[in-house]
Amino acid sequence: MKSLKRYLDRVKPNFEPGGKLQSLQSVYDGFETFLFTPNTTSRPGAVNVHDALDSKRIMIIVVLALMPCLLFGMYNTGYQNWLAAGATEFPFWQLMAYGFLAVIPRILVAYVVGLGIEFAVAQWRHEEIQEGFLVTGILIPLICPVETPLWMLAVATAFSVIFVKEVFGGTGYNVFNVALVTRAFLFFAYPAQMSGDKVFVSTDSILGLGHDLPDSFTGATPLGQIASFAGDKLELLNLRGDVISTWDAFLGLIPGSFGETSTLCILIGAVILLATGIASWRIMLSVIAGGLIMGWIANVFETPTYPASFLSPVDQLLFGGFAFAAVFMATDPVTAARTGVGKYVYGLLVGVMAVLIRTYNNGYPEGAMLAVLLANALAPLIDYCVVQANVSRRRKRLRERAGA
Repeated sequence: MKSLKRYLDRVKPNFEPGGKLQSLQSVYDGFETFLFTPNTTSRPGAVNVHDALDSKRIMIIVVLALMPCLLFGMYNTGYQNWLAAGATEFPFWQLMAYGFLAVIPRILVAYVVGLGIEFAVAQWRHEEIQEGFLVTGILIPLICPVETPLWMLAVATAFSVIFVKEVFGGTGYNVFNVALVTRAFLFFAYPAQMSGDKVFVSTDSILGLGHDLPDSFTGATPLGQIASFAGDKLELLNLRGDVISTWDAFLGLIPGSFGETSTLCILIGAVILLATGIASWRIMLSVIAGGLIMGWIANVFETPTYPASFLSPVDQLLFGGFAFAAVFMATDPVTAARTGVGKYVYGLLVGVMAVLIRTYNNGYPEGAMLAVLLANALAPLIDYCVVQANVSRRRKRLRERAGA
């Protein structure tokens, strides 16, 4: 590492103003600060908070927290393909290799398109390259179905980076979660490729691995099966118990978006984020509380018209992208509420709306994505109300003291 640092210091003058490669200064700066902590200091007299954990290190820790979901997603992608083909044996390394080959092109497309746009914008503005896409680039493939065409992923990523992030000023200024807007763009622009029974299980062999499934194959997610179910509560619960056990749902051995199925792996990521102080436990806790409360209410007032109301509150947490949204999406520090009380309100809103949408809209058996985006839009208002309430309370306290 020392030799690499010496080499970077030696070529640095070429990228500084007046150097022959000055037009690529942002690229050099982004590469250098990704590898090493910057050694620049602020001007004397400035007020600063010194912390070795800068933005790039935070992003790297979040990526590490996502690794369990990514690795399990690889395994589950292979497992679902083998299972759909009627296999009785599931060779671990073959399943992992199949999942790796399925997701790597999607990660590469997300990073090439997203980082390419960010590099171009940074050069145009003569600014340093922001590090926010380090996380966004891996989140996008994790929250999309494995059968999402690569060109659609590229179009959606470009749209989201440009119109959700860069037009607002770049990293730290976006109002909505960039990865979720990518998912929402795909869902509303290409609904046939982003929902239904044929997009959540990989149906083709890859480089000789896996099985080619028939065109008639369907592999709906648990929430998709429940939303389209026509029967009474007992029949649905029997179907739920026969097809998907609670243990399988917790482990993640079910159809779904690539990295969202395993609640166990999501919890491992949550521990990493909480232990490093990066994510807000208030938001995580309140999202879960909101989901449990709304799940209990829906279960109390169950009706055959909305089959998801038959699910227990715990099932609501285990199915779909609820747990992933609670840990990795709702806690985005840029788009979430920032006040202490506001985080509780924001989290409760996400949890309640996620279960409300998925339960009472049979045509959209998910809910977590829209819940987080709606909460993103309300986060500034929530913080404003909390701050104004604090100001009013303190003003009243000062008046009481002055009157005394």
